[in-house]
Amino acid sequence: MITVYGEGRGFRVVWLLEEMGLPYRLRGVDLLHGVENDPEFLAVNPAGFIPAIVDGDVTMVESIAILEYLLARYGPSPLAPGPKDPAFPLYQQFLHLGEAGLAASVYFVSGARNIAPEDQRDNWSARQALDLFETRLTLVTRQLKNTPYLAGAAFTAADISVGYALEMARKNIGYPLGEMEQAYLTRLRERAGYRRALDVCAATRRWWES
Repeated sequence: MITVYGEGRGFRVVWLLEEMGLPYRLRGVDLLHGVENDPEFLAVNPAGFIPAIVDGDVTMVESIAILEYLLARYGPSPLAPGPKDPAFPLYQQFLHLGEAGLAASVYFVSGARNIAPEDQRDNWSARQALDLFETRLTLVTRQLKNTPYLAGAAFTAADISVGYALEMARKNIGYPLGEMEQAYLTRLRERAGYRRALDVCAATRRWWES
């Protein structure tokens, strides 16, 4: 049984597991309470961030790496086009853009706006991170002008990666997504795998719906 530690970006992992029909359990991690008070989790990931998974004798962190691991270990899956598939380059690009270019940038903007002292909430680094997010988002919108999903006509794990980042931007920093991005999120939210993942990730559901 695969154990997923933590929601947050762990939602990506739960969503993929639901799409693939793999058995798992979600073990919550309360970052607000402090991971120093959770020795079981720290034994899994001493760096203290989420998500992490334990799959037999395998322990992994970093949400995109976990997605790639699950798809390779339990595939093949249509959620991950093969290297010779014409969709593969776009799939790879957006799978990683969802974190490296989008969610990581939102994380720093969110920290500045919601946690930093009042006089530091619009600092240079936060503005730089927001600019990075917006420039990378143009790659998403350009692709969605041509195809319903980021690797082409079919839904893939790249959409899980980017879809989570857009939800994060919408909720954590109140980013005004355009009509195209909103329509894209609507398509993703209509998936049964997404809805099941949101049912499992109760804290994520409460946050996004609040």
